[in-house]
Amino acid sequence: MTFPARRPRRLRRTPAMRRLVAETRLHPADFILPVFVREGITEPQPISSMPGVVQHTEQTILDAAEQARDLGLGGVMLFGIPAERDASGSVGLDPDGILNRSIQAVKDRVGEDLLVMSDLCLDEFTDHGHCGVLDELGEVDNDATLELYAQMGVVQAAAGADVVAPSGMMDGQVAVIRQALDEAGYYDVPILAYAAKYASAFYGPFREAVDSQLQGDRRQYQMDAPNRTEALREVEADLAEGADMVMVKPGLAYLDIVSDVAAISDVPVSAYQVSGEYAMIEAAAANGWIDRRAVILEAMTALRRAGAQNVLTYHAAEIAGWLRGG
Repeated sequence: MTFPARRPRRLRRTPAMRRLVAETRLHPADFILPVFVREGITEPQPISSMPGVVQHTEQTILDAAEQARDLGLGGVMLFGIPAERDASGSVGLDPDGILNRSIQAVKDRVGEDLLVMSDLCLDEFTDHGHCGVLDELGEVDNDATLELYAQMGVVQAAAGADVVAPSGMMDGQVAVIRQALDEAGYYDVPILAYAAKYASAFYGPFREAVDSQLQGDRRQYQMDAPNRTEALREVEADLAEGADMVMVKPGLAYLDIVSDVAAISDVPVSAYQVSGEYAMIEAAAANGWIDRRAVILEAMTALRRAGAQNVLTYHAAEIAGWLRGG
């Protein structure tokens, strides 16, 4: 009987051997924690569709940022939830608005030890829930929205944001934000572009998290799920406009896109494990159907293996604790 000369199983025999030959490794710095801060609340508010995630008060978000720093996370991504909204999302441009004053407060607390990133979009601040201002037909006006994005970028940088992250999928958004930042003297503030963001059903729980006022859907400006090549055109456009990092969103349901983008990008690639992907893991674990910790770590490994250099996930702090032996 002839036996195989190659026996791949030799390199799987023990945990120590598997660690030695692992092709993908996880580190706390690979993960970015999205955090929500809500104006006018005195206690953190649980998000029912995202077990374990809360809307923070302006005080408790500082504690969350400190914990992220102490765990060695790559950063935090701030989302603001205002007490009042209007058609143009003016609170998002107000230096004293909830998001901008929280950026400053968090940055004052953690200093240079943690990257403070800010979501640059109008959807949390508009009374119609869209990512830009509407024209007379009720559709998002791309170019009018760009003018507001440029102002938002400068205000967020002035508040202390280390990274601004435009997520609205407006054509030309990276270019106008980059120009505005440079003209205001913020040459060193990088842009993390939501370059391939799909109009996804996986965003459902996020609507609760930010108390979304969305009317209709965002399919006219976010990408259509069947399209793959289009994602590369979007990424190439953002790179040409000066994006310092690019993101694919959602992450787990779009691993092919993560891989495609990583293959062409000469800047770091991020992936966002979105609210629905998080919620599915939590729901299955709550019913005893899966090994929660094993599935979370496997999902993160999949995103990193596909080519994401960092991952935005609501599990970030917990993952970091596991990796640090806590």
